[in-house]
Amino acid sequence: MYKRIPSGVAVAHYELRNVNVAKCSACGAQLGGVPRLNPSSLRKLAKTEKRPERIYGGTLCRRCLANILREAVRAIKLHRS
Repeated sequence: MYKRIPSGVAVAHYELRNVNVAKCSACGAQLGGVPRLNPSSLRKLAKTEKRPERIYGGTLCRRCLANILREAVRAIKLHRS
């Protein structure tokens, strides 16, 4: 958004938007362990504070991850038989 300041110059003013809750990409459930911060604040956090330290952390919820892992293990077992 551009604002005209008293000197007559138009300058850009940026307003921070509200950050949405992180959601699971498979089912849409709210993700736990992912902070709800704007990008400038999130940049200051350590890597381990930005999302959970597990496979698909910050992308899939625990239930969807468990289902995917179960299906993968069962597929391996069927393939070996």
